Amino acid sequence: MSDLSPPKGTGPLARLEARLAWGLLAPTITAVALVVILPLLAIFWISVKPVSLSDLRAPEVVIREDIRGDTEAVGDAASIRYRLRNSSQDQPIRGVTITDTIPAGLAVSELDPRCTLSDRNLSCDLGDWEGGFRENLMIPVTLEQAYLDNGLRPQDSPAATTGRASSMLTNGTFTLDNFKRVFDGDEFWSVLWVTLFYTVFGTIGALLFGLFAALLLNKSFRGQGILRGLYLFPYVSPVIAVAFAWILLFDPFSGSANALLIQMGVTQEAINFFGQRPLALIMVTLFEIWRYFPLSFLFILARMQSIDTDMYEAADMDGASPFQQFWYLSVPQLLGILSVLFLLRFIWTFNKFDDIFLLTGGNAGTRTLTVNVYEQAFAVSNIGAGAAVAVVIFGCLLAFSFFFFRFISQEEGL
Repeated sequence: MSDLSPPKGTGPLARLEARLAWGLLAPTITAVALVVILPLLAIFWISVKPVSLSDLRAPEVVIREDIRGDTEAVGDAASIRYRLRNSSQDQPIRGVTITDTIPAGLAVSELDPRCTLSDRNLSCDLGDWEGGFRENLMIPVTLEQAYLDNGLRPQDSPAATTGRASSMLTNGTFTLDNFKRVFDGDEFWSVLWVTLFYTVFGTIGALLFGLFAALLLNKSFRGQGILRGLYLFPYVSPVIAVAFAWILLFDPFSGSANALLIQMGVTQEAINFFGQRPLALIMVTLFEIWRYFPLSFLFILARMQSIDTDMYEAADMDGASPFQQFWYLSVPQLLGILSVLFLLRFIWTFNKFDDIFLLTGGNAGTRTLTVNVYEQAFAVSNIGAGAAVAVVIFGCLLAFSFFFFRFISQEEGL
């Protein structure tokens, strides 16, 4: 007898559950799109635009208004001065116009050919402005008694301006010069090498130190809780505080580390730990390891405490050494969490900016890709080039994630 029931998952109840599930997920999907996807698309858009820091705002007419000349008695000759300029040095403004109300008591004696006067309403058509345009527009006037009586000044009724200008962020101009600038010369490859050195050794070092700390504190003893809390100190402390503590500690003139090394006879002169190659790169990598090993320590310790102790008792009865117990029992149980930690720490370290910027500012051979983003976007004021470097970072992390999930995670059974 054939089964005439609908396929599993296609009945009315299943469809209702699917709609309910998507409805519950809709706020999360919307939040992810707004917080993650839209900024990512904006970075891709800006990376192919010739955008500088000054182009983030559309060009506009900047106007300053005042009165020049004698304004003390009736009949004095003066001029209403309009100081005008294009806020952009590159982008034009089309169809610029000015409208203003002349205060009572100021009789216009001469008009600029581009201006018209109706009653006391002044209107000027100044045409098209190229980038960086500046002009002083003078309207000669004669003082009357009403001006001296009412106390009004031209700047009391600000002039209004209009004009059409396209924003570099939204127009149809695109370029690949930003990426050419990123990959031009040997600078990019040296920065990429520094980034990989900092990321790989910082990630592996944090995992190894976290594993070592977890092994030390996996047993119960007096003061265990206090020691665990002290181990978390580097991670929970404000980064700006610990960074400057390291700078003071290793200062070549007044640092305790240099004083101790000189007194012990290790060195004859002070060492500039954060100011010379390649020591500065090694120091910022050590700072990365020291600051972030507590995170690995917490995850590894939690996983180790969930391992069944019967295996270790049986191995101990069979005569296995502590190293053999660790290698053949603990390591296979920890491979999953170690793989996840390696993925997360690699991504976070590759994106790390604040630690290096606070310690060295990217100098002395410590310039990573994230520091390069900051320098291109804000120090050089080239937002497009900074966005291009950010796209390169995204591509590198995407390639690493693909490699990780394609090969490493399969070997670990993730």
